[in-house]
Amino acid sequence: MTSTALSTATAPVVSRRADRALWGMQILLALFYGVASAVPKLVAHSSATVTFDAIGCGGWLMYLTGVLELAGAIGLLVPRLAALAALGLVGVMLGAEVFTWAFLDGVNWATPLIAAAFLGAVAYGRRHTLTVPHRR
Repeated sequence: MTSTALSTATAPVVSRRADRALWGMQILLALFYGVASAVPKLVAHSSATVTFDAIGCGGWLMYLTGVLELAGAIGLLVPRLAALAALGLVGVMLGAEVFTWAFLDGVNWATPLIAAAFLGAVAYGRRHTLTVPHRR
């Protein structure tokens, strides 16, 4: 077998419809994390500072979360980074879930889990980008 035959034999087959659906989900998630979630944290908008003040970690955690969300949003739009970015954002959402229950009395507890489910779907759909091709 040639290297071309090996790469096409092991690459997952993604239909055009599934690929478009994944791109649509990636774009929407990137807009959400980049604009609606990261920007308020990075500019210290009152909607973000109130939440992080309730957690008691000060501004450093708010800025760190904003940077991670912005990096993840950009990564979702880069084909080779999409799966890794989605997995990173799943980690951020799991952290948000822990802080929600520990410091915010479970208010809006479902939001991080729903976001993590969508991000998990992107990570699964783009999982083929996580593998390293064999070189001979």
